[in-house]
Amino acid sequence: MTPILDSIVTCPHCSRPHEARMAEDSCKISADCPSCGREIRPKAGQCCVFCSWGSVPCPPMQVARARGDDRA
Repeated sequence: MTPILDSIVTCPHCSRPHEARMAEDSCKISADCPSCGREIRPKAGQCCVFCSWGSVPCPPMQVARARGDDRA
């Protein structure tokens, strides 16, 4: 399985979407919104910014789901 690396992250503070490229082997636990500048953090219980606010979950989660597991 080849993970999708591009995601649209919607800022939970200003609601503006922006494109972001994900690393194949790690989760991103913090990012700054390019529109409002505020820090974006994952929702409680989720592994990263992409799983919480992205159009596509992070690659480790994509791989885990492909093998039938919900944990990255």
